Parts: sequence; structure tokens; C-alpha cells
Amino acid sequence: MTAFPYYGPADIDALNMQAVTLLKLFKAKGYDRQEPSVLQPAALFLDRSGEEIRRRTFTLTDPSGSDLALRPDLTIPIAKRVVESGPHFPARISYNGPVFRHESKGGKPVQFFQAGVELFGEADKAKGDAEILTLAVEALRAAGCTDFTIRMGDLGLFGALVDALQLPEHWRSRLKRHFWRAGYVETLLDRIGHGDETSHLPQDEKDIAALLETQGDAPLAGRTRAEVITRARAEAAEVLKLDGNVAGAITRLLDISAPIAQALADIRALLKTAGINLDAGLAAVEARVALLQKLGVDRIDFNAHFGRSMEYYTGFVFELRSKYGVELAGGGRYDNLLELLGASAPVTAVGCAIHTERLLATVKGAA
Repeated sequence: MTAFPYYGPADIDALNMQAVTLLKLFKAKGYDRQEPSVLQPAALFLDRSGEEIRRRTFTLTDPSGSDLALRPDLTIPIAKRVVESGPHFPARISYNGPVFRHESKGGKPVQFFQAGVELFGEADKAKGDAEILTLAVEALRAAGCTDFTIRMGDLGLFGALVDALQLPEHWRSRLKRHFWRAGYVETLLDRIGHGDETSHLPQDEKDIAALLETQGDAPLAGRTRAEVITRARAEAAEVLKLDGNVAGAITRLLDISAPIAQALADIRALLKTAGINLDAGLAAVEARVALLQKLGVDRIDFNAHFGRSMEYYTGFVFELRSKYGVELAGGGRYDNLLELLGASAPVTAVGCAIHTERLLATVKGAA
């Protein structure tokens, strides 16, 4: 991926032809296309995407002083439009267009194309998950890619595990909110499992502020210095002691990453040892596996700590990868997003995005 790449005539024609194929499939399945503006209010993404996307969002200020962003994602602006327009549910929406992000290393801005689908307001969550997962598989095959693997995870499974524990509500929320951050949950569990809590954090506001001096006056990943100080003081005041065996069980669960049959066997054995029943969540995973096998997909991995980089995901998540290990598509369930964007009542949501340039390169390489 290069910074703002040049697309020659052949590249444009190939991408357009692929887009026509994908959008035709989406339309046949009842998904109507939308095209959100490239320029969006910066707060729309900085407040709701998670630390990873906040760091990679390309922001600017217009002449009136308003903070804007080049869209790093299409799901959020589409969800916002759904909230504002108040459509009848279920609502099926497709899209195709460029998104913009800073490279994770080096900070250079990049542009790449995404096509995808979003399903809002389907009351039967299992049915919605199956519809999106099926459409993702069909989309890659329609574009000419037949050799791929699937990696799955389920934030809802981790959430159910946390809810089964005797923890204060704010701690359950904190563990689930930061589930996707590599190493964060394990470190936190190790501390509270040993009674270390947050004693390593400075409690005096001046001490906390001193730690931020090297950061300058810019907001930190979308938060001001004052907000960081307030949050750090609250964390420093927290006290919690979690049974070390329980903390260890959660950590071992998050370490599970294996072909699906082995992963499910490992999870069941661990839960049995810990005396925790998550049969409903595991049954949902098994139903998705059965669906994929019916679709002719048999290379399926499960990673218990797979949460992707978007903080708004709440349940089932997945990636489709080429035989070379390149992510071609990914998505999942994000049932809380529309309420965060102003919906007056909960709205179920699940979707998938396809990295169309990677998909095209994969198909060309296989030809």
C-alpha cells in the first residue's frame, strides 16, 4: 500500500469492473447502495472508533474552524445516516469507495478502496450473522477468489465470561471495552489477580500532569490533557482483588488460537475447570462453523482474543484471508453503535468490509 497511489487506466478499469460485480451481488441480496461524504465531522470517528483508528484518522480544520476528517471507515457515517433518517428495519445498505488512514508505521496518509454491506435492525441476530458471513464468502467468490481461510472470534463470548464473574459493573465494562487492545486485558488481570490494582499510578494531579509534559499540547488519541488526568485519577482510586485462579482462567481463554475444532475443545475444557457455563455462546459459534462448512469453507481458525481494531464491535467478528495471509475482508456485530450515534432505542447491526484492491491483487496473482 502506497501513500495516495496513482491509479492508471488499467487499474481503474479493473477496480470498476470488480466493484460492478460486488455491487450487483449486494443489490441482488437486497442491499441498496449509499455513498457518504468523504469529509465528515472529526468527532464522529475520534469519539467512537477506538484508539487504533483515532491514531490513524486524517484530520483537518476548515476555514470556519470546524474539525473535519477524511473518512477512515464507511460503517460509522452510514450508521449515522440511518439514525438521522429513521428508516424501517431491517435496513440493508451497501457501499463502495475510498477511505483514508495514516499508516500504522510512519504516519503517512494512505488511500484505499472498500466495498461492503451493513445490516441494521434484524431482530434475529443469528440470522443476521449468517446472512453477512454468507455474503462475504459469496462476494470473494464472485470476484474470482476461491482460495481463502476464515478467522473468527466472538467478543460476546468474552463478555459472557466477564458477566459470569463476581465483578463490580464498572470493572466488567472496562474489561469488555478494552478487550480488543493487545496485552491490555492480560496486564490488568495480572495486576488485580495479585491485588496490585492501580497502585502504580500517580494519584496527585501534578504528578499525572508531569507525565504528560512530553506530549505537548495536542490531544492524546482524541482526548485532551484534562480528560486524561481525570481518567488517570479515577483509575488510581480503584481497588479490586480478583481471585487469581479466575484471572488466570480468563487469560488462558484469551490465549486460545487454533483450528476451530481444537479451539472449541480447549475452551470447553477450560470453562469446565473454572466451573463456568457458556453453552449458549459456544452453540452460536458452532452454528457459524456449520454454516461455513455448508458453504464449502473448511479452513476455519478461532482466536479468542480476536477483536479487530474498531472499538465499536460487540460480538461475532471475522476475517477472510488469502492463502498468503493477507486480510481481504472482515467485519462483525456492533449492536451498540447506533445508540452511541443518537438512536433512541437499541438497533442490532452487523456488517462486512472488503479491501477491494487487495482482493483484486489476490485474484490477479492466482490467475
